[in-house]
Amino acid sequence: MYQYNYADQTLVEERVAQFRDQTERFLAGELPEEQFLPLRLQNGLYIQRYAPMLRIAVPYGLLATYQLRKLAEITRKYDRGYGHFTTRTNMQLNWPKLEEVPDILAELASVQMHAIQTSGNCIRNTTTDPYAGIHKEEIADPRPYCEIIRQWSTFHPEFAFLPRKFKIAVIGTANDRAATQVHDIGLHLKANEEGELGFEVIVGGGLGRTPVIGKTINKFLPRHHLLSYLDAILRVYNLHGRRDNKFKARIKILVESMGGPAFAKLVDAEWEAHTKDGSLTLTDASFDKASSYFTEPDYLSFDALQVQSDLQQQLNADKDFANWYNQNTVAHKIAGYRAVVISLKAGLVNGKYVPSGDISESQMDALADLADEHSFGELRGTYQQNLVFADVQTNRLYELWQQLVALHLARPNINTLTDMIVCPGWDFCSLANATTHNIAEQIEKQFDDLDYLYDLGEIRLNMSGCMNACAHHHTGDIGILGVDKKGEYWYQISLGGNSSNDAKIGKILGKAVPSDDVATTIQKIVDVYLEQRVANENEVEGFGELINRIGLAPFKEKVYG
Repeated sequence: MYQYNYADQTLVEERVAQFRDQTERFLAGELPEEQFLPLRLQNGLYIQRYAPMLRIAVPYGLLATYQLRKLAEITRKYDRGYGHFTTRTNMQLNWPKLEEVPDILAELASVQMHAIQTSGNCIRNTTTDPYAGIHKEEIADPRPYCEIIRQWSTFHPEFAFLPRKFKIAVIGTANDRAATQVHDIGLHLKANEEGELGFEVIVGGGLGRTPVIGKTINKFLPRHHLLSYLDAILRVYNLHGRRDNKFKARIKILVESMGGPAFAKLVDAEWEAHTKDGSLTLTDASFDKASSYFTEPDYLSFDALQVQSDLQQQLNADKDFANWYNQNTVAHKIAGYRAVVISLKAGLVNGKYVPSGDISESQMDALADLADEHSFGELRGTYQQNLVFADVQTNRLYELWQQLVALHLARPNINTLTDMIVCPGWDFCSLANATTHNIAEQIEKQFDDLDYLYDLGEIRLNMSGCMNACAHHHTGDIGILGVDKKGEYWYQISLGGNSSNDAKIGKILGKAVPSDDVATTIQKIVDVYLEQRVANENEVEGFGELINRIGLAPFKEKVYG
């Protein structure tokens, strides 16, 4: 992973000192709130319902174990002993004290971390596939390009005050695991007929009040033009994006209003006139340097037949381990290794609901030890609010599983209905319209049978507490949106969303349902799926496929009678 050089470290430490002075002046009454607000946002600090919230950057989801240990230490010392992973693979602290935030930032700087550009109208943390660099279907590792974008976009003077926030995602496989089509820019690594690398460039995706699937404006951009073309896109957005209405300020509104082809022409004109073949043009040396930060670890060689034989015996002997292996591990490009998904969707632990994406300080410390032992000292975040050990020896999976079970981090529910993306909702967020944790707990209790969940197959359930859609409810097979009706919480259901290759926005089923009826409503929806899906010996019709085939009418009839 990328390591700071002297300039990086100096820059981050100077920012900490700068913000410390700004915070002290604000607390002393010398800096008005309206002047402090943009300064704190530039440092990832929000004011939530009960306390400040600090969002810590985890570039493209990659964490070293020494960084995770520092996060654990910070949550013990400055917060309430836990952190929350977001869909941008960042970590949020929900209870820091304003006067101690500069101290937290100084601690982060000591392990090459910060909270810069995790909020505000700037280019946010670039995200990618959690299996980047290890997936056997990968065209090329997207992480070096994420790092190139990170270095270009951090403290970019021209793009520090865009019309609205801006998000970029990069993938290197045909299968999209980073929701690229609902980003402001989605970049898909491609190889042309000559074997040259480049990008399909998708622009104008986004969720929130106006959910939109992005549009391809360049089918193949040679990779050495990456930064100059991105710069041209941002220039056009900065010039033409609306600033009079924050709800219409995202680039998706601009692209939708003029159409993809017209927007592409503006970008091409800006590119040709100002940035193409200029100082932003990347060279082979640029790519080699960026790639050098992501060298392969020292993988061992194994007797493949023996490893598989031993694994099969363990799977046959322990059904719980077999469930976890089938749901929570992913094939690796190197024989004898697998990636392990650590579920941060523990559900009910000792009768108490654990919110999606939450992790305690003791779990962080323990995971850091396990990552050192099993995965070359690194972890990765996913946009589904889980974590990944990318490089686990197959012959040590059973041992790792037992260790994760003891930490309540081995729930075998990845890609099932209970692997929910859930925002903090009204319990924390000042923007929320409704609570979410109580509804997630209600759903957990309704769907507590693993065999039943496995029979349902892969169903993505996403729940947001407001129209900002931080939990991507628009792209869930089942989406839940909390709404406020005269002081009461109601929940709007949508069906048929998708954030992968066939990205689409879910369709609203009908009128919102009261909070006490959400889980039973989801049960009725699932019942229709089980009744109507087509199955044969080889495959079962997926939830999204059924929606495409029969539409919403049978679900409406079941739910509303």
